[in-house]
Amino acid sequence: MTMTGFSASVKVRACSILLASTVLVSCGDDDPDPSSGVGPKPDLPQQSQYLFPPMHLAKVVGWRNNETPSVASGLKIAALAQGLQHPRSVYPLPNGDVLVVESVAPPEASPKRPKDIIMGLVQAFATNSGGGKPANRITLLRDTDGDGKADIKEIFLEHLNSPFGIALVGDELYVANTDAIMRYPYKEGDTKISDSGTRLTELPGGPIDHHWTKSLVASEDGSRLYVGVGSNSNITENGIEAEKGRAAIWEVDRASGRARIFADGLRNPNGLTFEPSTKALWTVVNERDELGPNLVPDYMTSVKEGGFYGWPYSYYGKNVDPRVMPQRPDLVEKAIPPDYALGSHVAPLGLVFNQGQGLTAAYAGGAFVGEHGSWNRHSFNGYKVVYVPFAAGVPSGTPVDIVTGFLSEKNEARGRPVGLAMDKAGALLIADDAGNTVWRVTPG
Repeated sequence: MTMTGFSASVKVRACSILLASTVLVSCGDDDPDPSSGVGPKPDLPQQSQYLFPPMHLAKVVGWRNNETPSVASGLKIAALAQGLQHPRSVYPLPNGDVLVVESVAPPEASPKRPKDIIMGLVQAFATNSGGGKPANRITLLRDTDGDGKADIKEIFLEHLNSPFGIALVGDELYVANTDAIMRYPYKEGDTKISDSGTRLTELPGGPIDHHWTKSLVASEDGSRLYVGVGSNSNITENGIEAEKGRAAIWEVDRASGRARIFADGLRNPNGLTFEPSTKALWTVVNERDELGPNLVPDYMTSVKEGGFYGWPYSYYGKNVDPRVMPQRPDLVEKAIPPDYALGSHVAPLGLVFNQGQGLTAAYAGGAFVGEHGSWNRHSFNGYKVVYVPFAAGVPSGTPVDIVTGFLSEKNEARGRPVGLAMDKAGALLIADDAGNTVWRVTPG
């Protein structure tokens, strides 16, 4: 990536790279406390620059028999289903069935950064521990006796291309592959779709496909689909042409498939969903890396039509990233600050609002966020599910840890949370892509 243009205030550090058991590439001092980087007005420390970024990934060990994550007081957790293959998203159907997207990244044609190599090793472990060949499919889970465990597990839809997002509108099911939105016929109670589907809208895919996950949600009236399209780089090191149509949320006309950019400057938007009281579109965003252990905070935000949120030229409003050349002060000037910082490098991938009181009144009305976990801090951050209180449609308090224990006492990863959903009974569902499990959280 471009290393020019840094001011004298930016510290340059060179780090040695060590690979050990797919765990760790790290050096430098202990990281500062990340808690100051959480909330509507996070602290933004001085930038650092690296010849090699510090990398520290938890070794994936999986869950032993009878091990589960830990939950907050008043809650309990159990596996809805185990032995999956890299589950990324969960989607409850109206009849109570749950669709699980099992997905692996597409082949990467571009030169890999050190991070990409390590992440590939972690993903390979998670996929292989699920058994069989890597899956790009959707599995249906059905709990016929109401005991909170799926006694039916059927391959619902297969031969997909790195799928991630799902949206059901009437009798049509939409799946966001990495390169297109597909439409399939669906009838309530179906346990399998054999139809080859119709390609509704092309999406930016390969040959470079850096952020490949495409989150998907339908508008309340079902006339439009919104899809998140992540950037093709950290900060345009693959060239600005590779970013065409990326780092954006698209709005797609469901009838015609015509698409337009709804908002942009969002490096990697996921977890698209609508806040129930205001009906505003919200997303969680993975911000840029390699500026320091506490830069840049990942965030959740409402999304304004036509809004620009800074990437790649600035972060958290008008804070300029000097690595990006040429500069664009015109775009920086109109950059919208996000609503709420979640902390540095927590990698949020899941977001769901809790509309009922199925998890007790203490967690009603706010948002659950699935934090996949950091890779470029010496001290781990994320690897948990948090609850952010809301009032009048905006965050109104400090995040509360709801589901933890994905990291062991030895800082090994038993699992990593990704997509979230609330099921028909009001329980919280968590896709755990490293633990190959869908977890279900209910009142204790």
